Amino acid sequence: MELLTARKVEWLQKKMQESGTSGLIVGLSGGVDSAVVANLIKQASPDNSMALILPISNNESDIEDALLVAEKIDLYCEVIDLSDVHEKLMKKVVDLDKIKGKASKEEIKTSNANLRARLRMSTLYAVANTLNYMVVGTDNAPELYTGYFTKYGDGGVDILPIADLLKRDVYKLAKHLGVSTSVICKAPSAGLWEGQTDEEEMGVTYEKIDAYLSGETIDANEREIIETLHKKTQHKREMPPQYKCSNDIQNE
Repeated sequence: MELLTARKVEWLQKKMQESGTSGLIVGLSGGVDSAVVANLIKQASPDNSMALILPISNNESDIEDALLVAEKIDLYCEVIDLSDVHEKLMKKVVDLDKIKGKASKEEIKTSNANLRARLRMSTLYAVANTLNYMVVGTDNAPELYTGYFTKYGDGGVDILPIADLLKRDVYKLAKHLGVSTSVICKAPSAGLWEGQTDEEEMGVTYEKIDAYLSGETIDANEREIIETLHKKTQHKREMPPQYKCSNDIQNE
């Protein structure tokens, strides 16, 4: 774990140098992934790294856990409550004539959840651009493979330092870095709605996704869920399709 940490810190420093940026910023959720990334960016850029806590009707315990993560490593941190912004914007959306009374509760719930992630992304970039910082993402290998991230939301970042790690390895690294037990033991959640958990939403556990990605044998139903998620979310891992006019049409 010591060598892994050192290499990731060096990689972050290299990416800063290559991009000509001055520092690093991460969104702290109170979960284990963002806690690990917070530790890494603090080591990579001690004087020019920071975190934003961006609650949108979040549980107070998540905010408290996130603050404790930042405090423990002396990482500069600010809280920007986006609840009012989210509520006002979502109201304007659902009041549109084409949507009002026509969209299902599930469709509105999905739109609401993704808007949360995209507001957080926009806020991170508003701060990052002002400071010439890079936005550091927190997605791990299982999340990337299954597409468990919001397109242009938490998936909208500059670099992903733990994208190669299985969830079980994130936990190992978290323990090595001294992340508190309260953060490590809580159920993973993207904070998309009250009571939301990653595993319930995906329909499969991180343990099984880790096993699948490691080439281990898992239940056929679980394998099908993972492969279906991967296939359905392929567009999230690619640049948008680009229409290219053929030369014969261009020359007409």
